[in-house]
Amino acid sequence: MGFYSDRLGRIKLSPSTAATMRARELRTQGRDIIALTIGQPDFNTPEHVKQGVMEALARNETKYPPIDGIPELREAVARKFQRENGLKYSADQVMIGTGSKQILFNAMLSTIGQGDEAIIPAPYWISYLDMVLVSDGTPVEVPCSAESGFKLTPAQLEAAITPRTKWLFINSPNNPTGAVYSRAELRALADVLLKHPQVWVLTDDVYEHLRFDGIEFATIAQVEPRLYDRTLTVNGVSKAYAMTGFRLGYAAGPKELIKNIVKLQSQSTAGVSSISQWAAVAALNGPQEFIPGYAAEYQARRDRVLDMFKDIPGLQPNYPEGAFYLFVRCGDLFGRKTPAGKVLENETDVVMHLMDHGVAVVLGAAYGMSPYFRMSIATDMKNLEEACRRMQRAVAELK
Repeated sequence: MGFYSDRLGRIKLSPSTAATMRARELRTQGRDIIALTIGQPDFNTPEHVKQGVMEALARNETKYPPIDGIPELREAVARKFQRENGLKYSADQVMIGTGSKQILFNAMLSTIGQGDEAIIPAPYWISYLDMVLVSDGTPVEVPCSAESGFKLTPAQLEAAITPRTKWLFINSPNNPTGAVYSRAELRALADVLLKHPQVWVLTDDVYEHLRFDGIEFATIAQVEPRLYDRTLTVNGVSKAYAMTGFRLGYAAGPKELIKNIVKLQSQSTAGVSSISQWAAVAALNGPQEFIPGYAAEYQARRDRVLDMFKDIPGLQPNYPEGAFYLFVRCGDLFGRKTPAGKVLENETDVVMHLMDHGVAVVLGAAYGMSPYFRMSIATDMKNLEEACRRMQRAVAELK
């Protein structure tokens, strides 16, 4: 009998984390590396949020908080859902977690058993698959092609559902593609789900406010109220408010589901940092006008990078509608040789070749689709332009 649990063998270290760690390691060795690996806004946390932290400290808000979150924050979250999404939740339908990631993990661990299935459209955020696996469940990956905008179709959803299906994951705007489901597309998926009452929906809306070209955001319980009682709507303050280090996410859903997720949380992390919670109260209750400015800056970066990719033959980026990533097809480089005679046989070879030229990106396989890589545009324009120039040189030298 081994010392470590078998469940650890089912999962892997987050590839984006691994890529970021590798870039940092190379930097310590003196290498000049532009890391486009991590999904972290490069903006500073807003001043009114910082002020909220200082005021909470002055009031000595430093004791153990409630497991499900301080009442002031749960009420702020409920108001946010009503104000922005037309979803009415009471405070006891809301919970606070250590990042939205913890809530997603706890939701799977609370509901998935041996052989239960969760439908995960690919490309997907790295951790979804492993969260299902570590919960003894079976992830059902459904490849969504570039031709469909990297979005799940109703026919694909219908074909993927079995009697063991328990969850459908929806992530819009999507990480890694930036795809955004329209109301009509969500309506079509909802029509399928209404025929299968055993299937619940986990919608990850953390990039909700980061959308481009004036595209509208909708979430599925808003589009189809009949799914309200079997939808867990997850969000957080990390992306829209540049608060990644505060590690705070929130969710709303049926009372019984929330109660059981909180029960699990009581035996793991317990309540989220009190100071982070008061910071989130300030974020959700305070000024929101700066958020469109963040989105506009990401859109300007997207447009500039897409323009520079026109001079990189062999790399085809998608056209993201939101979030802050590009998902780049690199299969046309397979078979080419580096000056050292190395043949690029797969996306790993391509990513390592780019690393050799000082640009760190993440393998598309980590998101369930090859031959691609993901690059973050959550860095300043100067870094992005230099990264594109390095990629141009890296590709140009191939034979």
